[in-house]
Amino acid sequence: MEIEFKKIALEDRDLVTKYLWASQVRSCEETFANTYLWSRQYPIEFAIVDEMLVFKTIEENPSFDFPRGQGDLKGCMDKMMDYYEEKGYPFRMHLVTEEDFAKLEALYPGKLKIEYDRDVADYVYETEKLITLAGKKYHGKRNHINKFRELYPDWVYEKITDENLDDAFQMALKWRHENACDQDEEKRLELCVTMNALRLLKELHLSGGLIRAKGQVVAIAIGEPVSEDTFVVHNEKAFADVPGAYPMINQQFAAHEAKDYKYTNREEDTGSEGLRKAKLSYRPEILLQKGVVTYA
Repeated sequence: MEIEFKKIALEDRDLVTKYLWASQVRSCEETFANTYLWSRQYPIEFAIVDEMLVFKTIEENPSFDFPRGQGDLKGCMDKMMDYYEEKGYPFRMHLVTEEDFAKLEALYPGKLKIEYDRDVADYVYETEKLITLAGKKYHGKRNHINKFRELYPDWVYEKITDENLDDAFQMALKWRHENACDQDEEKRLELCVTMNALRLLKELHLSGGLIRAKGQVVAIAIGEPVSEDTFVVHNEKAFADVPGAYPMINQQFAAHEAKDYKYTNREEDTGSEGLRKAKLSYRPEILLQKGVVTYA
């Protein structure tokens, strides 16, 4: 069976978004912007199969993600299974959530298995808690923010627009230098995505915000809605030598850009011990597990 896959391009935004939004999934990967921005580092193709959107990696043994949309899931999966068999590829799906796998198990009882990867689990928080930081468990966060306000009484939050976009770029470039991104491939790739997100902010329908202190940009954040009740923060950068800058952009970005959404997805920790500790300290409401599906 031949399925026509194509590389994702900027002009595909409306088509891809239509299928992703129809699925109402909270996973951070389930937006056109995230998929497109990372496709330079992790090349993918997509196809519409039985009115379902399917992304497939471009590699020797490609993997595909859970089909999205309101079409015929069983028909789409049957065709993908046939496609993999005809091509001689080992059957493999990636970034499959627990809810997704339950649907697969109902369609193919006992035929498939899943192995979850804790390093790619998304941290999903109640937005109101990120904004108010109320209660004893957030006492430390409030202290950091109060310290920032005390040290920088002239601080302001600004939505990223054409007028201050270059200031955000310059902050990101300085962050790259201070964090030696050119010597760390993972940091370099992530910073590259951040820079491209800034460059294509309008085209990708992203929201950006920044914190300015003493006239200088000290933190930036970029995100977008991933579903009707969830906003995802894709990128967040702050200077380590500015006390409280990270808690401040976290709280202010949620207050200004995510306030209309019940949940805020702050993505995964990629297995970083420090990042995991920081994300857990904000007390996630949901740890959104994702895994790899193969034949049982």
